[in-house]
Amino acid sequence: MDIVRMELPFGQPLADAYIQRRDPALEALFGHHPADGSSWRRRLDYLNGSADRRAGSRELAGALRAFQQPLGISEAAERNLERLADGAPVVVGGQQAVLWTGPLMILYKAVTILQAADAASKRLGVPVVPVFWIAGEDHDWDEACLACLPSPVDAPELRRLSMPRPPGPATSVSRTRLGGSDLEAALTELEAGLADTPFKPELLRSLRARAAGCATLTELFAALLTDWLGESGLLLADADHPALRRLEGPMFRRLAESSGELAAAYAASTRRVEALGYKAQAEAAEDAANLFLFAEEPRAGERLLLQRAGGRFRDRRGLVSLSEAELLELAEAHPERLSNNVLTRPLMQDYLFPVLSTVLGPGEIAYWAQTAEAFGRLGMQMPIVTPRLSFTLLEPHAVKTMARHSLQLEQVLAGLGGVKAELLDRQGAADIRGGFEQALQAMREAYRPALALAAGQERGLEELGRTNWERIAREIGYMQAKTLQALESRERTELDRLAGLELSAVPEGRPQERVLAAVYFMNRYGRGWLDRLLAEPYEPCAKHGVMRL
Repeated sequence: MDIVRMELPFGQPLADAYIQRRDPALEALFGHHPADGSSWRRRLDYLNGSADRRAGSRELAGALRAFQQPLGISEAAERNLERLADGAPVVVGGQQAVLWTGPLMILYKAVTILQAADAASKRLGVPVVPVFWIAGEDHDWDEACLACLPSPVDAPELRRLSMPRPPGPATSVSRTRLGGSDLEAALTELEAGLADTPFKPELLRSLRARAAGCATLTELFAALLTDWLGESGLLLADADHPALRRLEGPMFRRLAESSGELAAAYAASTRRVEALGYKAQAEAAEDAANLFLFAEEPRAGERLLLQRAGGRFRDRRGLVSLSEAELLELAEAHPERLSNNVLTRPLMQDYLFPVLSTVLGPGEIAYWAQTAEAFGRLGMQMPIVTPRLSFTLLEPHAVKTMARHSLQLEQVLAGLGGVKAELLDRQGAADIRGGFEQALQAMREAYRPALALAAGQERGLEELGRTNWERIAREIGYMQAKTLQALESRERTELDRLAGLELSAVPEGRPQERVLAAVYFMNRYGRGWLDRLLAEPYEPCAKHGVMRL
């Protein structure tokens, strides 16, 4: 399972420019860069001098322990909890909870967190703790409850596995209770979608065991991360866990008090980003409060986005209206009723944790650029932004098909429409199209004099003749299409191989890591590929990795 590196930009212009250090003005927005050795020491010095401005380290470790204890805590994770309690800096990154851990990029982010923390510890000579932040406060159920699997190679198509939202308000994923029948149905669907392999029985046994002990999708997601990465010492935090929420009260109060200033800061940073020629990733409205409120009865639990209007905090539908004093009191007495959006989450994360570095995907890097001035407004400093590692896993059937057609991965990732067309042309598609085009032209020329004769007899026959010709042309086109279909049927085996290659490497034209579920690869190949990624020497801003399975 060798890993080779290749140039493959994320396709997010701001993130690519930051990673490749092409724009000094953009880099200045972030203040640090992971490839700059001095950034790590400067950030650590800042953390050592600002501990009194963050949540208590022992209370923080206790909150993480409260979440992880029911899932099981490995010896390595226990050591890291103790280090966190002693004030050790962290490398943190995260994602929303997703069914069966979601697409590969989520595991890649966890791997990056582990490797970056280890590298930073060796560089600085101090313990650095890896933390995965689960955005359990998010409420987009359709996005959270989706897992995509490739179907068998001989009938390539993308299978989408999902689980319906249980009845009730559109609350956060962490507050949405799952019924046993929901999970059992999801497991049955997964079992049917996975090929029979030597790894399948044990994988399904462990998934069923975990599902039986989990009441929410967040718990199931965390349990699987624990099984797959817990021995590496990864700590898990649920953003919507009650113990963590209790620590967030003082910061929610600051966010509410500074709401207007922060909105102006986000807008100012957004203008700076746009002035540099990049598109803003997140909306930064001047009237945004950038906080969510969990509603009370009769819409208990529904997550409402607040905005400032007339000196009050309201949601867009007019369901709630709070004065600033009421919101501040709520933040202090009931912080569990508040949650962050994408622009305040970085600030809350930095208040809770001594963040040495945060691991982000390309879209996240883009919207973090919009938070630069907000950090400063609150007397904080943005942590080092480290890009998530990126990989493509090449399956054996994909490697064979690439070899059959002398294809490089760059060609595959660009799409195989041209390769399929060339295959059919070599087998006669070009001749078929040419032959029918010649027949059409010949018939058009032969028909033209007859049409003129008809029109000369009666004016209405000219329009009828054109209609008649269009019918003839359609019939010729129909025959051409049927002939090409017959050719494609004859070449179906090879076309399916190419389609299977696309489905595996670039499903629906998108990067593999953003679509295909990690559980598919666990079932097909075991966990050897994940262990290989964990053992790969770490390099910040490494090129795209390609692993042959």
